[in-house]
Amino acid sequence: MELTLTPMTAPELARLLGPLEQGYADDLVAHRGLSPEAARKRSVDQIREALPAGAATEAALLRVGRVDDTEVGWIWVTLPPAGGSRQAWIHNIEVHPEHRGRGYARRMIQLIEVELAHLGVPELGLNVFGTNTVAIGLYRSLGFEVTSQQMAKRIAPTS
Repeated sequence: MELTLTPMTAPELARLLGPLEQGYADDLVAHRGLSPEAARKRSVDQIREALPAGAATEAALLRVGRVDDTEVGWIWVTLPPAGGSRQAWIHNIEVHPEHRGRGYARRMIQLIEVELAHLGVPELGLNVFGTNTVAIGLYRSLGFEVTSQQMAKRIAPTS
């Protein structure tokens, strides 16, 4: 059983969009200190801005990872803008919980790298929250390097 990537359809994106928006909002609450309402609004706004035409958004590679006929996860990569950066960007990669631990995320990244190489894109970047040690380990093992780092400290208000 080999994993393949297929272009995502509009119905598939519609099904995955709600959980993506909520997951990102949850991360913004946990890691950026936003209120749940503000985080949800920011999440929805940013994702809709990045995918104005949904699955048909130009320069967005939305791919579903499949093993035989079973969907195991998906990846969303944005191509670099013409005349700008030469770096594609992973916005999201997800393996469905029941399929984790089988190397599917690694394989999806490897396959998207092949697709990017065919398109002449020389670099791939991503963001990862510092507490996501499993993902950080995966990305390092695939050759990703830290190119910038943000740090934060919460300050308790005084009355």
